[in-house]
Amino acid sequence: MSRESTLGPVRGPALGPTGVGGIWHEAFLYHGDVGFLSATRDFVLAGLAADEDVLVAVTPPRMALLRTALGRAARRVTFLDLAEVGRNPARIIPAWQEFLDLGIERGRTVRGIGEPLWSGRPVPEQRECMLHEALLNEAFAAPPAWRLRCPYEVAVLDSVTADEVWQTHPVVVDGGLGRVSARYRPPGEPAPATSATSATSATSVAAAVAATSVAAATSAAAAVADAGATSGAATSVAAAAAVATAAVADAAVTVAAGVAPGPSRAADPFARPGVATRPDPLGESLPNLGQPRAEVAFGPDDLGLVRAAVTRAALADGLGEDRAGDLELAVHEVATNSVRHGGGRGVARFWTGDGCLICEVSDSGQLADRLAGRRRPDLDLSGGRGLWLVNQLCDLVQLRSGRAGTTVRMFMYI
Repeated sequence: MSRESTLGPVRGPALGPTGVGGIWHEAFLYHGDVGFLSATRDFVLAGLAADEDVLVAVTPPRMALLRTALGRAARRVTFLDLAEVGRNPARIIPAWQEFLDLGIERGRTVRGIGEPLWSGRPVPEQRECMLHEALLNEAFAAPPAWRLRCPYEVAVLDSVTADEVWQTHPVVVDGGLGRVSARYRPPGEPAPATSATSATSATSVAAAVAATSVAAATSAAAAVADAGATSGAATSVAAAAAVATAAVADAAVTVAAGVAPGPSRAADPFARPGVATRPDPLGESLPNLGQPRAEVAFGPDDLGLVRAAVTRAALADGLGEDRAGDLELAVHEVATNSVRHGGGRGVARFWTGDGCLICEVSDSGQLADRLAGRRRPDLDLSGGRGLWLVNQLCDLVQLRSGRAGTTVRMFMYI
């Protein structure tokens, strides 16, 4: 993968547009099972101690590991199988929004753990995971305040993706030390921050963290009874100490975050001289897949031809009637959008490779809503459901839009 396909070196305030009034979005770099528990167990216990609602979105093996470590406290945690819900990363933001909305209805504060990358994720899914991480900062920029920790196993990250972790998270916990990322910037932010701005932002992080530590420590005793699955005075004392320590240490993240910035652009060996920012990741080009097996140019009267081409390709690849029908509907929705909003015409292309059928629709239009398809549409609206439906029907969707037009690439695994 070329360096040009990354989200690019970015800078900006640690809180940027997210801040204490919206999402507190942090990454935690870890090694192995023990490291995963250090990234998650105390974070969950601190949330329970503060009487917060907690959602953990991870794969089943990680879920089982954390449940065991939490003991009875796991009963107070909501778990979500991210291997199922998040196979297409465009579905993850709606899952967080649903949990946050439920918290708002109940008058509850919310925190979550989400591990979007795991060993074996195909490269296209990895790319969409990092785009998802960037768009999280936009989707939840406004109140209410809530906290999301994203664990990343270091062994799973290549150098490009590891760099993007720092680009998409205002704060990164690395080696047990919370660091303000000097490269963080939400997509589309026009200019990097000055060192003075970064310093002010770092101070804000430390101050906000210190404030939350007081509340967490005060209510830590409330979670003591849930901390372990065994009884006895010695175990109870140990549990109490563990929960109290978790509440304070987790909330602090490390006040040193205010004086320990993450890797800066100047230290980035891949940085291009004289380039302050890279293009918006939503506007980057998708990888060239080579000569398509089929290509259909279409206009308003040709949508039937597009549907027929999808069905032929799907059945020829053994996709099965039901999934072939899902893909036909998804491509039809995108092609219809091209006719209505993309200049009236488009091109559909088809590839087969790596165990999947890929259908792409491109046109000359430009996307108006950066989070299109990532918000659950209102039931009382007649429009705005096309890309949402596409994300629910397909195993993976890659959407890019810029001055050159819009491309939607849909994957169905065979």
